Amino acid sequence: MTAVTSSSAAATPSEIVQSPLPRLKITEIFTSLQGEADTAGWPTVFVRLTGCPLRCQYCDTAYAFHGGTWWDIDDIVAEVLAQGVRHVCVTGGEPLAQKRCLVLLQKLCDAGMDVSLETSGALDVSAVDPRVSRVVDIKTPGSAEVARNRWDNLPLLTARDQIKFVICSREDYDWAKSLLAEHDLVKRCTVFFSPSKGEITARQLADWIVEDRLPVRFQMQLHKILWNDEPGR
Repeated sequence: MTAVTSSSAAATPSEIVQSPLPRLKITEIFTSLQGEADTAGWPTVFVRLTGCPLRCQYCDTAYAFHGGTWWDIDDIVAEVLAQGVRHVCVTGGEPLAQKRCLVLLQKLCDAGMDVSLETSGALDVSAVDPRVSRVVDIKTPGSAEVARNRWDNLPLLTARDQIKFVICSREDYDWAKSLLAEHDLVKRCTVFFSPSKGEITARQLADWIVEDRLPVRFQMQLHKILWNDEPGR
């Protein structure tokens, strides 16, 4: 499926948050295979919202920081339904930076979609529709954005949600392992560990997890294996 994309002028933060119309700034809408988390391998519609307040050093979607096109929320839902698949992933950027993302999530659920939200965890997730699977990417020290983690989100997570750590080093791994114990995260929801490309090898991370008998799921991003970092895939 060809991605629906845009290259219009960048939106300022005030435009993204304060526009009075029921619309969102969208970088692209496309269908591919989900590359990670619980629904990995399923054909999925991705709705990539424009804008992000974070600057993680390993970010692979920096093209979503600026540009995009304003879409009416009902038109987004119609485009998603037209793709003909069950799963939809709302991602970014940081989708929750646009407050009306919450409206989109609710409408997608109302339309009968299986909805997931990929979020940095830097913004409040409490108002997200409870039918949505919240995939929270906890930022490790190696991300250069660890100070942006919103720890108040952790007690809100349920078995429907998921936590992801991108591991950049042995230090990141040990930090994440300590956090798991401190907050008893593996009893709250599924936890995924992924290697940061070019910083540690997949085998290194896999060996650490096996050696420690750590109750987390190792994952590699399928879309990167199949299509590298090609936008719209």
